[in-house]
Amino acid sequence: MTRSTFFNDLQSKIGQVFENSPAKDLEKNMKAMLSQGFSRLDLVTREEFDVQAQVLAKTRAKVDALEARLAELEALVRDRHPGA
Repeated sequence: MTRSTFFNDLQSKIGQVFENSPAKDLEKNMKAMLSQGFSRLDLVTREEFDVQAQVLAKTRAKVDALEARLAELEALVRDRHPGA
C-alpha cells in the first residue's frame, strides 16, 4: 500500500465516521495532525524499499566477486614470492 493510498483510505474512514455529525472541524484537525505525524516519520514506499533491496543485492554480489578476485590475486603473489 502506498503512502497516498493509506492516507486516502484513512481520510475516507474518518469522513464516514463524522459524516452525520457537526465534527467537521475535528475531522480537519485530525487529518492535519495525522499528516503532520506521518510526515515526521522516516517512511518509504514499498516500491522504494524493493528498489533499494535490489541495489543492495547487486552491490553484495559485486563485493563478493571482488573479494574472490582479491583472494586469487593474493594467492598468486604469495606463490610468486613465498618469503614475502
